[in-house]
Amino acid sequence: MKKILIVFSLLFLFASCKKDFLDKYPLTSPTEATAFQNYDNFKSYMFPCYGMFTDGTILTSVTGGYPQDAQYRGDYYANYLTFKGTSQQNPYAWQTVADAVSGNGWDFGYIRRINIMLDHINDGDLSQAQRDHWKAVGYFFHSYWYMMLVNRFGDVPWINKTLGSSSEEAYGPRVSRVIVADSILARLKWAEQNIGDFTSTDGKNTINKNCVLAAISRFTLREASWRKYHQVGDYAGYLTECARASKLLMDQYPTLYTGTDGQAAAGYGEMWTTESLANVSGVILYKEYFANTNFYCNTSHIEHTSSHNVEMPQHTVDMYLTRNGLPIKNAGNTMYAGDKNMYATFRDRDPRLYHTVIPPYNVSATPGTYPTWSYSANAAEKEYIDIMKPNASCSNPGTGMKRLPAQNWSASLVPRIPNFTDGKAATTKAFVACRSGYYVWKYYDQWELNSNLASLNTSDKPIFKIEEILLNYAECLWEQGGFNQAIADATINKLRTRAGVAPMTVAAIDAGFDPARDQTVDPVLWEIRRERMVELMGEGFGFDDVRRWKKAAWYINKQDYGMWIPKTEISGTLLNMSTGNADNTGMTEGYRFLYGDPVKSSKGWLDKYYLYQVPTNEIALNPELKPNPGW
Repeated sequence: MKKILIVFSLLFLFASCKKDFLDKYPLTSPTEATAFQNYDNFKSYMFPCYGMFTDGTILTSVTGGYPQDAQYRGDYYANYLTFKGTSQQNPYAWQTVADAVSGNGWDFGYIRRINIMLDHINDGDLSQAQRDHWKAVGYFFHSYWYMMLVNRFGDVPWINKTLGSSSEEAYGPRVSRVIVADSILARLKWAEQNIGDFTSTDGKNTINKNCVLAAISRFTLREASWRKYHQVGDYAGYLTECARASKLLMDQYPTLYTGTDGQAAAGYGEMWTTESLANVSGVILYKEYFANTNFYCNTSHIEHTSSHNVEMPQHTVDMYLTRNGLPIKNAGNTMYAGDKNMYATFRDRDPRLYHTVIPPYNVSATPGTYPTWSYSANAAEKEYIDIMKPNASCSNPGTGMKRLPAQNWSASLVPRIPNFTDGKAATTKAFVACRSGYYVWKYYDQWELNSNLASLNTSDKPIFKIEEILLNYAECLWEQGGFNQAIADATINKLRTRAGVAPMTVAAIDAGFDPARDQTVDPVLWEIRRERMVELMGEGFGFDDVRRWKKAAWYINKQDYGMWIPKTEISGTLLNMSTGNADNTGMTEGYRFLYGDPVKSSKGWLDKYYLYQVPTNEIALNPELKPNPGW
């Protein structure tokens, strides 16, 4: 995609050098009537639709802005993650979601572009196979954007042709989500059957049959679970389609990427920090970035600076299993060392935690510049440096994916983690700091160039990958009543093996397996959902997941607090667990207070949030739209 990005941007202006084309059609000012005359015309016209994959309206999009404005947002809204600002409470927990006057995802610009192409699918000199291919690509993108619209709003207008200002459909009511979802699935299945293999002309990293299958897998699981848990009904067929599409992809992508860095769970971490995903196992489609022309703005770079806002609350850290595959509250889990200091909290935990949150350490360094470092006199403070590997070069770029001690863009070191924004330690630094103590660094790496002037990050980002498909299949099979040890081994245990976590033993998961689970959820399903949460952490799936499960209140109404620390560590406050309030008196140690308890403050999740608000401007223009319940 690196090469075709530039090529496609020029194609629409210069089209083709074929003589017959030059003789017949204007090159510099194509119109709708003349734009669709050959294969390259269709290709150049449709290329802007790839912008959906970086459009922040879709929470899983690999947008190029600050990470907190990109994929992290979906998991922040789900309360898997928090932001470090003292006034950045979860908007859905504290009922601060602003009324949508306009926008809010109610956008049909892509749909209009696609419909124009589909209206002209029979134009020009294409073969039937080529026409079917571009119709399939159009159906894919039309469906992909409608997946977002239905996910947000439920009932939406179904627009499958180009509308004029006087078109009746432009002022009609919303169409039932059941009808729209069925239409989406029908189009995706048509695309699956008719999309061609034109990689030699479109490019290898472009929409193909496997991308269509990945969209089917994602969409059908989401729609099936929404229909089941929101009591819409008629979801069995969607589970059947999810299982079918997922299994086809699993058969084609049997191997997970294990990485090159030699760390535990390296393949998990490197999926988001690798220069090129072109030949990485399990990657179905990816966004390619490269220096100077199309760099990935502000991911690894921002996570090396003081501008990064994303951290993890204690309740999410507690969701990570220990390496023996047991929850921390399991009565038989002798591996868990407690949470009364960060070294104990992280010890023997799922290594995916280390690739998501910076583990603790302390080193000796010269105050002020920190150009070099050495191990501290306390041997215990090197435990996670040895696990993650030492940052030996202290240069920019450094060597390897994630190394300790951490550093900023200029290679200045952070001598100590936890590094609190208001820490009292002499080694406290402003950059790579947070309030909870659990600093999220999913996209941080030391392979990419950074400067204080601009982001130079060029690591590719996955759009569809087999890890999500494995999780979709596991959840789908449970919903169908077919999840067993063989399915666990083919899905979740492949992920655990790569991560270095003991496999799931289905027969061992009973009602007491995790006393901390939501007791209204089946214990096996809970473990499947836990695996999804951990494996996809920071990728934006969280909010869509808790909404489709109709479990948003359970996740979002929790009080967010940070790690257990001595009061002498910070100038801020600790949490009084009995009252849920900050307590500056009588406490010498405790959990770091982040925000109050939303429920005790008469706030909390509102069921109207399950569907987004239809913008009031749109209803004013078309009163037939009607608002969603509660708005």
